Amino acid sequence: MTRLLTALASLLCLGLAAFGFTAASPLALFDAIGPRDPGGRLAAKDQPFGEGPRRQLDVYVPTAAAENAPVLVFFYGGSWQSGSKDDYAFVGHALAAQGFVTVLPDYRLYPDAPFPGFLEDGAAALAWVRDNITTFGGDPRRIVLAGHSAGAYNALMLGLDPRYVTAAGVDPKVIKAVAGLSGPYDFLPLDQDTTLKVFGDAPDKAATQPGTFVGPLSPPAFLATGDADTVVKPRHTVSLAAKLRAEHVPVQERLYPGLDHKDTLLALSVTFRSKAPELAEMASFLMRQSAGRSQYTMRR
Repeated sequence: MTRLLTALASLLCLGLAAFGFTAASPLALFDAIGPRDPGGRLAAKDQPFGEGPRRQLDVYVPTAAAENAPVLVFFYGGSWQSGSKDDYAFVGHALAAQGFVTVLPDYRLYPDAPFPGFLEDGAAALAWVRDNITTFGGDPRRIVLAGHSAGAYNALMLGLDPRYVTAAGVDPKVIKAVAGLSGPYDFLPLDQDTTLKVFGDAPDKAATQPGTFVGPLSPPAFLATGDADTVVKPRHTVSLAAKLRAEHVPVQERLYPGLDHKDTLLALSVTFRSKAPELAEMASFLMRQSAGRSQYTMRR
């Protein structure tokens, strides 16, 4: 079984596009047959937060009954052009086992939703959390956002630029922290097919970049990548972390030796957790920050 899962992980490399996975089948199979964290369980599936099949979400909860637990909303990657929450159950179980009521939303993809459509969907998912998450033991005043690859971009943009969540009727102050794994945060000028298609019609290109919105009131951030990532190079993480530190925002920056783009996702799974202490470090940071924004900067 371990050899099969390793082979599937290798196949994921073949599905990498500019900023994520385009071949969903190896990841879907990996998710279907891989072991689950016993400390988390699926509590609700395909909950609508808007119209259409791409506006649904799943909720995972700790196996032990949760009460006023922090809420983690995780956005998957896929170049803003592919992906499905159904392929990330291993992430939902892993994060719930760390003590978070975990929400995995789908969102509309290009070409149906170029920038900023997927961010508007993410904000709508947060509005659903505000209205419904107490049913699952989550505290709507203690939300943290996380994501991988293009999903990391979504999480950071929603946390740093308050316009999207405000438009959805959500108080930006409920976002206590954000986490990005191998995210693209600094890609101007638009010079790749993916970014040209997804962001090319944006009238203000600077407003597509997370770093544009960094300020002293930005939420604390956990930013991680691998030094072997050639898809979204580590400079994205380094650049955004530096901007946050310049504003005295708490930030934990991690560069994991030997990890490539897919590894920072797979390291969340039971099968490949030994690749890096990413899950434990991210969960510790987010759990600590969810209790209230600290006044110090973490540097790793």
